[in-house]
Amino acid sequence: MVLRSEILVNKNVLPTAEQALPGRETPMALPEKHFVFTETPLLGPFFENAVDFAIFGLGCFWGAERRFWQREGVISTVVGYAGGFTPNPTYEEVCSGLTGHTEVVLVVFDKDKLSYRELLAMFWELHNPTQGMRQGNDIGTQYRSVIYCTSPQQLKEAEASREQYQAELSKSGFGEITTEIDQAPTVYFAEAYHQQYLAKNPDGYCGIGGTGVCLPPSLQGN
Repeated sequence: MVLRSEILVNKNVLPTAEQALPGRETPMALPEKHFVFTETPLLGPFFENAVDFAIFGLGCFWGAERRFWQREGVISTVVGYAGGFTPNPTYEEVCSGLTGHTEVVLVVFDKDKLSYRELLAMFWELHNPTQGMRQGNDIGTQYRSVIYCTSPQQLKEAEASREQYQAELSKSGFGEITTEIDQAPTVYFAEAYHQQYLAKNPDGYCGIGGTGVCLPPSLQGN
């Protein structure tokens, strides 16, 4: 009999559905309020007229979430796991490489103040999207680059921005973008201590670091 722990030695290889851990039915308990936006419900309801949602994975979600909550026009941020098989996984299970999930940030934003195109530009420039199953020194499927789209329009804009950023990367000698772009799967929210982690632990680890390649300003606006 082959144990699950023996199935996947290489954390750079995604598990199959049969190999994935079983998970659980109960979601993680979350705080009601955002730790930084102290009067804002973490998961809503949101009363802005033009609220929208974006989902990005760009390596360790601690540093990524901080950069997004710092952006004007962002209403709330929540970190979690998406793109795998295991329902309601724990952080330890995701780290095992046996859930198939990557670490993501759900970004809630006001479209009257911040466009999805601006968020896409921010996403590309904050990390290296050519590294496959890693981000810097963080290695494994949980650190892969993803854009999960919440509407057909987002999917169209994300795919267009990938082509635009690839052109800029190629000029600077970088390889092909490996970012996964797809319709949004279920996002399983991470444990409470991960939410706004770097606001609670200002000296904590942040693996965010881009390539230094930027999109032209004409491709970043509304």
